[in-house]
Amino acid sequence: MTTPQFDEFHVFDTTLRDGAQREGISYSVADKLAVAALLDELGVDFIEGGWPGALPSDTEFFARAADELRLKNATLVAFGATRKAGVDVAADPQVAALLDSRAPAWCLVAKSDVRHVRRALRTTPEENLAMVADTVAYGVNCGRRVFLDCEHFFDGFRADPDYATSVVRQGFDAGADVVVLCDTNGGMLPSDITETVTDLRRRLGGEPRLGIHCQDDTACAVANTITAVQAGVMHVQGTANGYGERPGNADLFAVVANLACKLGMDVLPGDGLAHITRVAHAIAEIANLAPDTHQAYVGNAAFAHKAGLHASAIKVDPALYNHIDPSLVGNDMRILVTEMAGRASIELKARELGLDLGSRPEALGRVTKRVKDLEARGWSFEAADASFELLVRDELAAGVKRHFRLDSYRVIVEHRADATVASEATVKVRVGGERVIATAEGNGPVNALDSALREALITHYPQLKAVSLADYKVRILAGNRGTDAVTRVLVDTTDGAREWTTVGVHDNVVEASWHALSEALAYRLGGSTS
Repeated sequence: MTTPQFDEFHVFDTTLRDGAQREGISYSVADKLAVAALLDELGVDFIEGGWPGALPSDTEFFARAADELRLKNATLVAFGATRKAGVDVAADPQVAALLDSRAPAWCLVAKSDVRHVRRALRTTPEENLAMVADTVAYGVNCGRRVFLDCEHFFDGFRADPDYATSVVRQGFDAGADVVVLCDTNGGMLPSDITETVTDLRRRLGGEPRLGIHCQDDTACAVANTITAVQAGVMHVQGTANGYGERPGNADLFAVVANLACKLGMDVLPGDGLAHITRVAHAIAEIANLAPDTHQAYVGNAAFAHKAGLHASAIKVDPALYNHIDPSLVGNDMRILVTEMAGRASIELKARELGLDLGSRPEALGRVTKRVKDLEARGWSFEAADASFELLVRDELAAGVKRHFRLDSYRVIVEHRADATVASEATVKVRVGGERVIATAEGNGPVNALDSALREALITHYPQLKAVSLADYKVRILAGNRGTDAVTRVLVDTTDGAREWTTVGVHDNVVEASWHALSEALAYRLGGSTS
C-alpha cells in the first residue's frame, strides 16, 4: 500500500483526558500542566486537556493553562459532549463550560451507533443528528475549531451503516474540522478498520477529513491506527504510553514512530522524534508508573539483544538485528549478559561499559565462563550492569583496589512482647590496615545491614554520604524448596547524579542482600570487594 499524502496531518494527544482513565492514574493539576508542556515540546498538534465542567480538576486545569501554559507547537483542546436532548445549545451548562475554558478548540463526543442513541441517550435518531448539528455549529460560530468524536462508530457502522454515515455527514455539514471514527470498545481488527474506512469514504465522496481513535482491547490499537491512515485517515488520536481504561489506548509514541520510520511521514516538527523516549519516560514518572521496559521503540529493552547468535551479527553490523537505528527515537541498543550470551555478547557489553575485552581474549574467556557459571546458579546480570562491570574489572586487573574486606557480619531480629519488631546489624570490615566495627538499627534486617556497612565505611569514604538505596527487589528462584529456596536480590542505588544496579544470590536472603549491597558501595568507590 502506498504512503498516504495529506496537505495537513494531525497528531492529537488525549493523555490528559482518555489516558487519565487508566486504573491507578490520578493526575494533579500541576501534573497535567507538566505533561502538557512535555507533549508540546515533543511537537504534537493538539493536546486534549480534559472535560471542563464535568470534573473540577479539569476546570481548574483550563483556568490555569490559559494563564500559565505557553504552548509553542500544540493547540489546547477542551473535551465535551453534544447538547442534551431537548435542550437549547446556548442554555446547556456543559456547552457553556466549554466556552468558559477559553480553549481555542473543542472535541465533541457524539453517538454514532443508533442502538446507543435509543438505549443510552433515550432519544430519537433525528434528535441525535440535531444535537450534533447544533453543538458543532455553535462552537464554530463562537470561533472555536471543532473536532467531532463519533463514539462507537465501527460497531455502529456494522449495525446500521446508513445512520452512522449520516452522523459523520451531519458533523461535516455543521462545520467540524475533522470527524473522528472511534473504536470505543476496542474490538476491531485491522481488516475491519480498512473495510469500514474505505466504505465510509466511498459513501461520503471527495476527500473527507477523517480521524481515528482506537482502544486496545484486541491489542491492535496501534496497528488499527496505522491501517486507518493507510486507508485515508489524516488525524490520529492516542495517549502517551497507551494509557487509558481497560487495556488502554493506541500508544501515541508507537503510532508516531511507525508513521515516521515505516511510512516516511513527517508528523513531528524538527527533531521531535528523537525525544519520544525521554518524553515517554518522563510522563510515566509523572503518572507514578514504572516505564514499560518492553514498550515498542521507547522501552529500555526495545533494542536489547540477549542471544549470542544475535550479538555475533550485531558485532559485524548493528543494523542486522535492529529494525531501525535506535537513536532515531532517542533510544539505545543494549547487549544483555545471560547464560545464553556468547563471547560476542560479553565483549560488546563490556565495550558498552567502556571496558576492552576484545584485545584480551584470555580475560574474555574467563569472564564468559564466570558469567555462564554464575547464571546457572541463579545470578542474573541482565539488569545488573554494575555487578557485571565489577566482574569484568576483576578479570582485567587482578590487582584492582579493594576498598574494604568483610571479616564478618551479624544480624539480629527481635520480636518483642508489645508486638514491635527490632532489627540490629553489626558489621566488621577491614579498611586499609584498620579493622572497623559498626552497629546500626533498621526497619528490617537488610536496612540494618545496609546502615551498619555505611557507618563502617563513611569515615574513610565520605563520598558515600550521598549514596542511598533507590529500590530493593527480591525474587524466589524457580523450584519447589519453599522457604528454603534460593533468592535473588537486585539493589538499585543512587548518588543523586546517577543510578546503578547490583545483584546477589544465596539461599539466605540476608546473605544475598549483603552481596548486592556491598557491591553497590564498591561500585561507587570504583573498586571491588572480597
